[in-house]
Amino acid sequence: MMQAVDIAAAVRAGHVRAIDMVERCLAGLAQADHLAAVTRVLAARARAEAAQVDAAIAHGHDPGPLAGVPYGVKDLFDVVGLPTTAGSSLYADAAPATHDAEAICRLRGAGAVLVATLNMDEFAYGFATINATHGTTRNPHDVTRLAGGSSGGSAAVVAAGLMAFSLGTDTNGSIRVPASLTGIYGLKPTHGALPMAGVFPFAESFDDAGPFTTSVADMRCIWQVLTGSPVDGAAPTDLRVARLGGRFRDNADPDQLAAIDAIAPHAPIIELPEIARARSAAFLITAFEGGALHADALGRAAMQFDPATRDRLMAGALLPRALYDEALAFRRDFKQQTAVVIADYDVLLAPAAPCVAPLIADPRIVIDGGMVPARSDLGIHTQPISFTGLPALSVPLRRPGRLPLGLQLIGKPGGEAALMAFAEMLEGTGLTGQGLTGIASPVEELA
Repeated sequence: MMQAVDIAAAVRAGHVRAIDMVERCLAGLAQADHLAAVTRVLAARARAEAAQVDAAIAHGHDPGPLAGVPYGVKDLFDVVGLPTTAGSSLYADAAPATHDAEAICRLRGAGAVLVATLNMDEFAYGFATINATHGTTRNPHDVTRLAGGSSGGSAAVVAAGLMAFSLGTDTNGSIRVPASLTGIYGLKPTHGALPMAGVFPFAESFDDAGPFTTSVADMRCIWQVLTGSPVDGAAPTDLRVARLGGRFRDNADPDQLAAIDAIAPHAPIIELPEIARARSAAFLITAFEGGALHADALGRAAMQFDPATRDRLMAGALLPRALYDEALAFRRDFKQQTAVVIADYDVLLAPAAPCVAPLIADPRIVIDGGMVPARSDLGIHTQPISFTGLPALSVPLRRPGRLPLGLQLIGKPGGEAALMAFAEMLEGTGLTGQGLTGIASPVEELA
């Protein structure tokens, strides 16, 4: 599979046209319909954007660092001229967006070409991408298994080699979980670090946008485009590393723990305070904010919601405000305590999703010795990190011939550069990196 930076370099050098990349991407998407990863193909728009890139090059202009790179966005980013549905039939006939989301505007300014909107759990409420309207997104590594969620479509198209990158959102793990299950990179940035204008919210005090890629180089490039700032250099040998213990070493695949210990065998194991309580409070805040956001729509048209989403949103709408306020107060204390515990470290190591992708036919996982729904519990290791607002990068373990697993690299606020530097070092060792899925990439050969 070609990386986004390589596609852009080839387009800018005139080795291939942007329109050719778009046509290959469109053809690949048509052949991969069985993945249920795409909600809308934007062929006319993609061809028009590609033509603009090619025209700029023909006139001697540089279209940008992502010139001609096709990509997709989770189906809750505003796309001008289309209703923003957030994966729900409830808003299929809503007024079309009058502007693109800010992140899309920045990517277009860098020459990237928007090709599709991508499947998700309705209103981003879940870790499975089981969608009543658009179907269940399948994992390209094994189509009988989940791709994770709620940004499952965004992960699946990248893991399948159909696009070099995509955008998703992460509230409690909705980027890191599918990245782990599909064997790619996924970044949840420091809360508020990337533009959220024009993104349909779920729980705004947690929501963040972020990219999926197949390499650290692509992640670095897209980060620079979305932030407008270069990634400061950081020497991985100078980074102070710790391993997260306690609940972060429970309910993890043995290969994840072995990899963490191999990466940093002498790093201290530290524990964050009251992790179980933090996860419970995160559930409560998410439910309250999501329920409040959709309360009016639930009162008007409850039966138009996905049943699995409706019940959870209704429960959230019934939570008392005093309980929500108590959870917010605890979060403030938890963040302060966490800052003290991690003050001496730049990178924390932890599992991402706790296991390989569950079967679609039986979407459950084992937590504390019992079977629980994957849709709510795949985020057991990601949710407490969202609670802190810290940045976290899911990196894929290299596991030839086996289903993917990922690790979280967790940093300090604003510490994305350190995470990317450390991930790049791991990529160079061969311990991590994206593996092939067996699905042919539409962009793997330019000549």
